[in-house]
Amino acid sequence: MDPRNTDTNAMAFMGDAVYEVYIRRMLIRQGVRGAHRLHNKAVHFVNASAQARALRAISDELSEEEAIIVRRARNHRTATRAKHADPVTYKLSTAFEALLGYLYLSERPARAEHFMERAAILLRGGEEKHGKEKDEK
Repeated sequence: MDPRNTDTNAMAFMGDAVYEVYIRRMLIRQGVRGAHRLHNKAVHFVNASAQARALRAISDELSEEEAIIVRRARNHRTATRAKHADPVTYKLSTAFEALLGYLYLSERPARAEHFMERAAILLRGGEEKHGKEKDEK
């Protein structure tokens, strides 16, 4: 199987799983306890808006090959409608997932890990702000 010829929806499907596992592992390593609390923290990282922001933040680091995958995924027509995101945000989020799926299927987990780590660092800052707002209420 050549990941470059894989359907972008399939790559996004794989990338979604890879990113979810990465985030769950990160939260457990940070000492977050309890299924409800783990879920609430994970949602901050894996929602469409967060993933779209992550893709924008890493876009200048993409190789030409990776940029092609992102464009293919972003421009892919889909009948699926996002429940909690506008169409542009949803497409960017799907492109982020497809990139991670492509890297995973290409057996380049270190490259995928690099982008997931960058995304987590970026989003962790937003999580702290979000958490403070919640605590103040």
